[in-house]
Amino acid sequence: MTTPPPLPRPNPVARFFVGLWDVMNFTRRLILNLLFFGLLFLVLIGFVVAVGSGGGVKPLQDRTTLVIAPEGRLVEQFTADPVTRALGKALGDASVEEVQLRDLLRAIDGAREDKRIERVLLQLDKLQPGGLASMREVARALAQLRAAGKQVVAFGENMDQSQYLLLAQADEIYLDPMGGLLLEGLGRYRQYYRQGLQEKLGVDVHLFRVGEYKSAAEPYILDAASPESKEADLYWMNDLWQRYLADVAKARKLDPAQLAAAIDNLPEGIAAAGGDLARYALDLRLVDGLKTREEVLDLLARRGVADEDSDLGFRSVGLSGYLQQLDSKRSPVDQRPQVAVVVAEGEITGGDQPAGRIGGESTAALLRQAREEDEVKAVVLRVDSPGGEVFASEQIRREVELLKQAGKPVVVSMGDLAASGGYWISMNADRIYADPSTITGSIGIFGLIPNFTRTLDRIGVHTDGVGTTRYAGAFDVTRPLDPGVGRVIQSVIDKGYADFTGKVAQARGRTVEQIDEVARGRVWSGAQARERGLVDELGGLAEAVADAATRASLGGKDKYRVRYIEKAATPFAQFMAGMAGTRLGGALLQESGLARLALARALPETEAQLRFVERAARERGGAPVKALAYCFCGL
Repeated sequence: MTTPPPLPRPNPVARFFVGLWDVMNFTRRLILNLLFFGLLFLVLIGFVVAVGSGGGVKPLQDRTTLVIAPEGRLVEQFTADPVTRALGKALGDASVEEVQLRDLLRAIDGAREDKRIERVLLQLDKLQPGGLASMREVARALAQLRAAGKQVVAFGENMDQSQYLLLAQADEIYLDPMGGLLLEGLGRYRQYYRQGLQEKLGVDVHLFRVGEYKSAAEPYILDAASPESKEADLYWMNDLWQRYLADVAKARKLDPAQLAAAIDNLPEGIAAAGGDLARYALDLRLVDGLKTREEVLDLLARRGVADEDSDLGFRSVGLSGYLQQLDSKRSPVDQRPQVAVVVAEGEITGGDQPAGRIGGESTAALLRQAREEDEVKAVVLRVDSPGGEVFASEQIRREVELLKQAGKPVVVSMGDLAASGGYWISMNADRIYADPSTITGSIGIFGLIPNFTRTLDRIGVHTDGVGTTRYAGAFDVTRPLDPGVGRVIQSVIDKGYADFTGKVAQARGRTVEQIDEVARGRVWSGAQARERGLVDELGGLAEAVADAATRASLGGKDKYRVRYIEKAATPFAQFMAGMAGTRLGGALLQESGLARLALARALPETEAQLRFVERAARERGGAPVKALAYCFCGL
C-alpha cells in the first residue's frame, strides 16, 4: 500500500492573508451580533418601560407654574428625524436640539386659557432664536398671555438681543448680577474676496445677473459692498430695527427715542455703570432687578406652591410636559373639516428631500396630498426660505395652482424669510400674509462662473485638447471663458428673470413693468413689501389660518381643526423616539456606546451637509447652466 504524498503547505504570504480574512470575518460577525442583540435589548427595555408606565399623562394640579426654558434652535419644522433627535437629546448632543415655533406658541396659548397654570417662568439662555418675524410672533403670544392675567416672570444669566424681545414681554425681568445685556442694533457684514481670488490666486470670476440690487455674488467680484447693496440693505434693516425698538419700548413702557439714544451712547453708559453690564441694563430699566437663579426660584416658591420633590422647589411643569398635557386632551377621532398647513422651510432643492427640508418633489407631494384628501378644505403654506433651484420652486408653485383649481383656497404665511425662490412658491396664493419684519422680495436671477486658467498657469498646468464643435467643452472652468459662452449664460439669466417677473405680474394682477420697479433683486421688509403690492396682509400664522378657513366657509375656530401635513416617521422611528424620551431609556442610551455608534453611523441626517450652492453646482443633472433663485439676505 502506498502512502499518498503530503499536501503542499501554503506559502507564508498565503497563510497570512487567509488568517487576516478569518480575523476580519470573525470581527464582522461579532459586530453584527453585538448590534443585533444590543438593539434587541433596547427594544425589550422600551417595551418594559412602556408597559410599566401604565400609559396616560399625570394630571396637572392647580396653581402650577409653567417653566418655558426651550433649548436649541427655533425652527418652523424639525430638521432631524425623531430617532436622531431622541438619541441626540439622550446623549447630550446640543447640535440636534430644536424647538418648533408651533409648539412654543401652542404652549403659550394653552397656558393663557388653562386655569391650572398660575404663572409662567421664562428662561431663554439656551434658546437660539430665529429671525425677527418668528420672535415677534412669540412675543405677541406672550403679551396676550400677560393680558389674560397670567403673571410672567423672566430670568436670564445672560441675555442677547434676540432673546430680549421675548423677555421684555414679562411682568418682571431678573438678570444675574454677573450677567449682561447689550442692545446693539442690526448689522450685516460680509467678507469680499476679489483681491484674494483674482490677484493672489489668479481665479477669474464672471458674474451674470439681472438687477443691480441682486448683490449675493458681489463678494466674489468686488472688494467692498456696492452702493446699491448698502442702500437696499440699510433700507429694510432700518425698518426692522425701528420696529424692534418700538416693540421693546412698548413692552417696557420706555421712550423709543431715548432707548435709541442710549444705544448710540453705549460706551459712556457702560462707563457710568462702572463697566457693570448688569447694572447698566438695570439703569436703562431693561430689567427689574439683579438676582441669582436661586433667588428667583425662592421668590417663585414663596408665590406658588412649595414642592420638595421638584428640582425647582415649587409645583411646576416644563415645556415638553405641558405639551403632553395638551396632546392628551385631543380627541383621537376628529371629524371636523381641516385646514392643512404645509411647511416649506430651508433651501429649495430638487427631488425628494427628508422631513424638514424643501424638495421640489417631496414638498409638491405634500401639497398634492392636501389636494386629494377630502377632509382638507383649505391649505396654508408656511414659507421660511431663501429660495434655491428655479425648477424645484416651479414644481411647488404648480401644485399651489392645482390646489386652487380644485377649489381649495391657498393662503401663504411668510415666516422670517421668504425671498427669491421663497417668493416664487408664494406668489400664486389667494392671499399672502407676512410679518412686518419678514424679509422678502429679492426677485432676481444671477449666475456665477469661476475660471481657474490663470491659477493653473502659475503652477505650470495647462488645459488643451480638441472638440467637434466650437463650443464643445466650452463650459470647462479650466479653459478661458469664451465670449459666446458668456452670451449664452446671460441669455439664460435674462430668460429666468423674465419668467420670474412675468409670473409675479400675472399672479399679482400687475404689469411686468410695475413688478420690475420693485424687483431687480431688491430685498424688502414685510411692511415695505405690502406697500409695494408684493404682500397682501400683515399678520402671522394664526391670521393666515383664519383667512383660509373663512375662504373655505368653515365657520368659527371650533368648527374646524388645523392639521400639519408632513412626512410621517416610520413605526420603528416613532418607537425608538418614544423609548429614548423616557427617563430610563435616556439613561440607558446615555451610557451606551452602541447608541453612539448607531447615531454616528446609521443616521445620515446627523452628518454635516454640503453648502447649498456647492451642492447645486455639483448636481446639475447634465445641464451646463442651472438657474437658481436664492437670496443671501438673512441676518
